[in-house]
Amino acid sequence: MAREIKTALITGGNGNLGRLVGQQLLERGVNVIKFDIPGTEPEQTHENETIVIGDIRKTQDIRDLLKEHQPDTIYHLASLLSGSSAADHQAAWDINATGSFQLMQLAVECKVEQFFFASTNATYGGVISDPLPENTEQWPENIYGATKVAVERLGVFFKQTHGLDFRVLRFPLVISPFAPTTAVTAFPSHAFRAAVNGESFVFPASADAGMSTLFLEDVINSIVEYTHAPKESLTRHAYNVHAYHLTTQMVIDEILLSYPDFKYSFEINPTVQGLIDNWPNVIVDKSARDDWGWEPKFNFAQSATRMFEMIT
Repeated sequence: MAREIKTALITGGNGNLGRLVGQQLLERGVNVIKFDIPGTEPEQTHENETIVIGDIRKTQDIRDLLKEHQPDTIYHLASLLSGSSAADHQAAWDINATGSFQLMQLAVECKVEQFFFASTNATYGGVISDPLPENTEQWPENIYGATKVAVERLGVFFKQTHGLDFRVLRFPLVISPFAPTTAVTAFPSHAFRAAVNGESFVFPASADAGMSTLFLEDVINSIVEYTHAPKESLTRHAYNVHAYHLTTQMVIDEILLSYPDFKYSFEINPTVQGLIDNWPNVIVDKSARDDWGWEPKFNFAQSATRMFEMIT
């Protein structure tokens, strides 16, 4: 039987990921509280949706929010992304690590049942196996990945010592029409938008550079399905998810099928190229498929078709 969720708090709830997760939860009859920073307020809200504006680093404000709304589940999506983290290490640690630690402490204090955390394959680093086994050690080589590993370990600590139902998904590259400019490896998504807008595009990685990839709607589906899975069916603290291997050339070829006049060039960014070269083409996600029925709905061709639909 699926786990029942009555009231959910989504941090980063007004962002593109939080908004779409919230939409699915609302369709399932869940009461949704979205917490986000100033300037993110939506123009309209659902009748079962509450918007709260604030700062994840302000502990008393978060405590007041939890006591007032009493969510049984937290979807912790608020995070400084990779590019912003690299630009400001202190802010990255304060928001991604310390903010998450304080939120977990408050979740235990306020008797929240489940805490979902969105992690990343940036938690791995160096030369790693391809396909990437599920039990690979995590030694990130950037501050963004380091903060994500810290939160994963803290969550397991709270799970083992306080009974918090802590759940993690590690996402690979995500193809999304809403890909933020600060995500340094989001150039495939940016290339799609450039093509639709009739603009040329400069690829920062070589034609054969590629990695494990997932389409946005599969990200949303995986989060919602995983958090509704019964606790007794889960055998891991954290699960990897994977859909397909994507290269720069595959992006170019798919765009040219729909936009044959698309102009592009290459200007290799050593940081981006290095990240992609070190990340696996395939991430083993057998446990997710076996334990809670994870199965991606989009291959790359289907992702491209949906990207064009959503951008235009």
